[in-house]
Amino acid sequence: MSEQTIEPVALGFLARYRERTYPASIGPGGDDVVLFSETQVEGFERGRGYWRLAVNLKDLDRLTLVRTVGAFGGEPCLVLDEDESGGLHIAYTGHNGTKAEALGYWLVDHGAYEVVVPREEVHSIRVERIPIPTDG
Repeated sequence: MSEQTIEPVALGFLARYRERTYPASIGPGGDDVVLFSETQVEGFERGRGYWRLAVNLKDLDRLTLVRTVGAFGGEPCLVLDEDESGGLHIAYTGHNGTKAEALGYWLVDHGAYEVVVPREEVHSIRVERIPIPTDG
């Protein structure tokens, strides 16, 4: 019995705007969203290798955070990337720094722990889609 392989994805936002879905980023203000396209779209401005459009959060039909999560050592984690050797770069999402350090995570910022581990040590890998309210 083999577990389905899910390719890791970085954290990212997808925005539904005028009947199309675009990769997006949030900021600089709390209600600001920037939409991205690899092809020219009416109203979008040319960037370096992409097209972009700044909109207000309330103008979106939908905004979704997409992230890959799993479990390492029985504790929840966020899959950040896959390294050249096939290992997974993960971040601890539990609430116990002592437990994170015991599992081999290193402290990268106050309360933030990361580690690279063999892919087979991360279990229950799945993609989560978290809706973000757009109506303020």
